[in-house]
Amino acid sequence: MTQSLGGLVTEQSDPRHRRIDELPTEEIARRMNAADATVPGAVALAIPAISAAIDAIAARMSRGGRLVYVGAGTSGRLAVLDASECPPTFGTAPDQVCGIIAGGEKALVRSVEGAEDDAEAGALAVAGVGPLDSVVGISASGRAPYVVGAVAEAARRGALTVGLSCNTGGPLSAAADHAIEVVVGPEVITGSTRLKAGTAQKLVLNMISTITMVRSGRTYGNHMVEMSPTNSKLADRAARIVSDITGTGLHEARSVLEAAGLELKTAVVMIERAVPADRARAILADSGNRLDAALHHA
Repeated sequence: MTQSLGGLVTEQSDPRHRRIDELPTEEIARRMNAADATVPGAVALAIPAISAAIDAIAARMSRGGRLVYVGAGTSGRLAVLDASECPPTFGTAPDQVCGIIAGGEKALVRSVEGAEDDAEAGALAVAGVGPLDSVVGISASGRAPYVVGAVAEAARRGALTVGLSCNTGGPLSAAADHAIEVVVGPEVITGSTRLKAGTAQKLVLNMISTITMVRSGRTYGNHMVEMSPTNSKLADRAARIVSDITGTGLHEARSVLEAAGLELKTAVVMIERAVPADRARAILADSGNRLDAALHHA
């Protein structure tokens, strides 16, 4: 028997906050802060499930697959946010990590009524996925029809599926290959899952995208070696990364980075292997574009 919406822990009213509107502003802020402090512990309990999902995603991505997030409302906005940060941070192609939100782009800035209830639209949204792709459905309740529909259709098409929710035993978990359930409990404002649930989802998405990129060789140590230095701040960061990895001075790092066409990995190989840009690129290509392998390339 399907649990009613009112029976979900994310919809419960926390009796500690029933008179919150009568409290001073500072006390409300302290209560919210105390509630937020419980979220990392809830995420920690789900780390085994998170890790298993990431390893499965990274394995498919290493064979050319994509990572597709699907969500509705706050979950959808968080999905698009995390996906949109991957190209500048990790140098991914625009369609390699993407976020889909129920209701389309206009739902990013205002609510699109009824969009999350359309399971058929969710299925249609992932019509292009295949066996190498990974689809992560995100729903605080674990039962948004749009998200469940998308995950079920992705599974039918052979994609790896992950369900991220803040309740246990929901339809999303049942539909997914990997169920990630981060139970954060009732919200300070009853049912407002943009609060603790939203924070938990963002923390998990940070892990999924970041660790997948680490596993894919898009970092070297803790450096973003495939970032796109598209403004002065990022160009300065790129030079500092090259300097830090190679031990060369910042002036030389900037000069070599320019000669490398602002490609961090190329610049590092140029310095470490004492080769020109074209040769550095060839070494990287022969090393699967992994900097660690390129630096030890025979």
